[in-house]
Amino acid sequence: MEMTKRLFRSNDRLLGGVCAGIAEYLGWDPTLVRVAYALITIFGIGSPILIYILLWIIMPPR
Repeated sequence: MEMTKRLFRSNDRLLGGVCAGIAEYLGWDPTLVRVAYALITIFGIGSPILIYILLWIIMPPR
């Protein structure tokens, strides 16, 4: 049986565990995801804060 990967908030959290959860899902370093998120927030691309809050609500904890 093949197990599918699921997206969860991580226990390696600074605020809500969303960035670390995405990093674990993709197999990346959580610091890189956090830096990328910070840059996206600084440059105002889209609505990153709203997206983060929605993901925090939607993603189940591990």
